[in-house]
Amino acid sequence: MPSRPVPPASPVLSSAFMTTKRYRWPGMAYSDATGRPGAGVVAGLVLAGAAVGLPVLVSEVIRRRAEPPQSPRWGRAHRYSGALGEIVFQELGAGAPPLLLLHSCGPGYDGNQWRAAAELLAGRHSVYVPDLPGWGRSEAPAGGHVPELYIRSISGFLDRVVRAPAVIVAAGLSAAYAVRIALDHPERVRGLVLAIPLGLAADATAFATPGAAFLRQLLQLPVVRATTLDLLTSRSALEHHLRREVYAAPERVDAALLDHHYRASHRPRARTALSALLRGDLWLEVESALDDVDVPVLLAWGRSAKAAPVESADLWLRRLPDARVEVFQGSADLPHVESAGAFCNAVERFLSELPA
Repeated sequence: MPSRPVPPASPVLSSAFMTTKRYRWPGMAYSDATGRPGAGVVAGLVLAGAAVGLPVLVSEVIRRRAEPPQSPRWGRAHRYSGALGEIVFQELGAGAPPLLLLHSCGPGYDGNQWRAAAELLAGRHSVYVPDLPGWGRSEAPAGGHVPELYIRSISGFLDRVVRAPAVIVAAGLSAAYAVRIALDHPERVRGLVLAIPLGLAADATAFATPGAAFLRQLLQLPVVRATTLDLLTSRSALEHHLRREVYAAPERVDAALLDHHYRASHRPRARTALSALLRGDLWLEVESALDDVDVPVLLAWGRSAKAAPVESADLWLRRLPDARVEVFQGSADLPHVESAGAFCNAVERFLSELPA
């Protein structure tokens, strides 16, 4: 069975809540004060929120009932009522092979992440962009937030909505789910495009810091959990997360993007999903199973990636020696967003070489 790591947390999380003056901001998002790998998403979000102090926290608590995000103005919106809950998705274009685009996970993350790439790929392909279960507009899977139910939900989507062997294009932790689907249902998957994938033992080790147990305790206590999530999804914390930890070019994080993440992260179901992510409930390690992957694979990396540095591509290639690797300059953790044109060109080249 796949193993899960200790949930991610900052090694200096508890002291950061008491005082921020003693904390020196890390030069890299995934390093702690000692220079060792740490959970940058949590450290950055919590510390950014803590840095602005109690007044902003109180303000964010008061404004927890944020307006929902605007409905997508791209593609055609549909709802799929699966056995584990309703999945909302955008559909674009026409053509084979169909493409299933799965977004990465984080505060305010949803299928909107794929807009630019989806519109480009829709010129030649049928493109499906769901909000993952419990994220964005989709219902949480009946049974809770665990990888097995995410995988069942996505597999059901392939069967009932896509209804043809597809190429799964997945980012971050969603890449691990895509790998598992390709292993369990190879007849449904023609290929995999994995953008900054997570799912190796090394990724889990980077998150296993001394502060993980502390964060788990915070998220298990209802009152403290709500306050912690308010802190993590304050505008200042989200701005820090996106500009310093996700995007290579901070100026790409404009007011509209920040507002979308703020609104999306304050949906009640999205807060539950984010809590599950931070506790480590969504983690899925697939490293030991990669040797059995029998479909073509394209690995996509941003040159300035921080969640999994570009050197991590070598670890994937050890298990997937026939995979192709594309590295995109001027991109960090979201090459499909920051370098959408170049990313889609690489995907089209990959698709043109798939076996008939």
